Amino acid sequence: MNELFGEKKGQLGKLEHPIACLFRKNQIRHRTCHDACFLYDAKAFPYFKETMKRTHHCNELRKADAGSSANIAGWIDSVRDHGGILFIDLRDREGKTQLVLDPENSELAKVFSQLKPESVIQASGEVRERDGDTVNANLPTGEVEIHVAELIIHNQSKTPPFPMDDEGDRVGEELRLAHRYLDLRRPKNFETLKLRHKASKAIRDYFDANGFLDVETPMLFKSTPEGAREFLAPSRLNPGKFYALPQSPQQYKQMLMVAGVERYYQLARCFRDEDLRADRQPEFTQVDVEMSFIDREDMYALIEGLLKRVWQETLGTEIETPFLRMPFEEAMNRFGSDKPDMRFGLEIQDFSETFRESDFKVFSGTIASGGSVKAFNAKGLADLTQGELKHLEETAKSLGAKGLAFIKSENGDWKSPILKFLSQSEQDKLREDLFVEDGDIIFFAAGDWESSCNILGRVRFVR
Repeated sequence: MNELFGEKKGQLGKLEHPIACLFRKNQIRHRTCHDACFLYDAKAFPYFKETMKRTHHCNELRKADAGSSANIAGWIDSVRDHGGILFIDLRDREGKTQLVLDPENSELAKVFSQLKPESVIQASGEVRERDGDTVNANLPTGEVEIHVAELIIHNQSKTPPFPMDDEGDRVGEELRLAHRYLDLRRPKNFETLKLRHKASKAIRDYFDANGFLDVETPMLFKSTPEGAREFLAPSRLNPGKFYALPQSPQQYKQMLMVAGVERYYQLARCFRDEDLRADRQPEFTQVDVEMSFIDREDMYALIEGLLKRVWQETLGTEIETPFLRMPFEEAMNRFGSDKPDMRFGLEIQDFSETFRESDFKVFSGTIASGGSVKAFNAKGLADLTQGELKHLEETAKSLGAKGLAFIKSENGDWKSPILKFLSQSEQDKLREDLFVEDGDIIFFAAGDWESSCNILGRVRFVR
């Protein structure tokens, strides 16, 4: 041990594989991932106390606390040296508080060089009101600061491998995942964890208030045919046999209904061995609900109330209920999707009657065979490049289209390879119904009804 830490009491030495959180006599060992670890002699640092008790968190002190003493702990967010006086923003999960360290305190001055960003420290001292020109209006604690009398360095950090603010988003995902414990410290990610907690709590409170039972169902189950491939877990006690991880608790909740539970819910973990999608990964959580003795309107009211409660308690946003209802056919006709995004326009319109007798045989032939011709106006996007138009065409072809017809309106003229096939009355009808102005571009789809809707519905979303 002397070789590792040095022979003199109070000397600092690096420990590669320390034992976490051991207190032996007057010596204190500590450890954290990615951090350098040191042994301190408590007698050499009289202010070094073993207590971890805090009187306040880092977003708690206010102007009314001036004159009182406080003991807080957290991570060093930043260190600023103003003429030898150190100003430290100390951060915990609640917020930040400014610390002031005066070099006239000789014991504090000894450790100034060890106070690095992301180090874990504990500080106690007097809460003082800041001078008028030093008040930080951007912080809830910005009217006060702690003038530190005693300081404990619990862990001294190395320089993090990426910035701990929003600049960290520019770093490659692999590096951030390799240091996930650091990535989760960043305010953006921590706020996401808090938001999920609030949502989970709101969901549980809502269902509890509506007479539901939260029932946890098993993770290991017999393999059953469902919509996706299952993850399998081998059984040690039954060689050659496997359990399946649940894709959803479908059979369990049906069992609960037959058993008379009547109202069940669960924040259920689900596992599906399938390719990644924008809204799906192999392991995810779903709000699983089952009810007895209800009709469709009861379920609508329940889920609308749930979403209203969650939005209110997590975002402070009031949403109106009941929600707008739209028949499937209307949603497809207007937006090309059975889950329409109504936050922007680009509504699709049907021009089958307009082109029924058209000289453009692609349109009239499609209509004669029972199909439809649809179009929408992409306002202000006539300046799309050839590469962007090619990408849109490939998107349409991936859904079965032979191409993607378009008309650009530029400098008072219409431009399109199909324009020579369209009569003036057909062009006037497009201009009138789609409110075509200079700088717009019209996209068309011709085929069976569902195909035409799907093609333009997808084109609406291509960025």
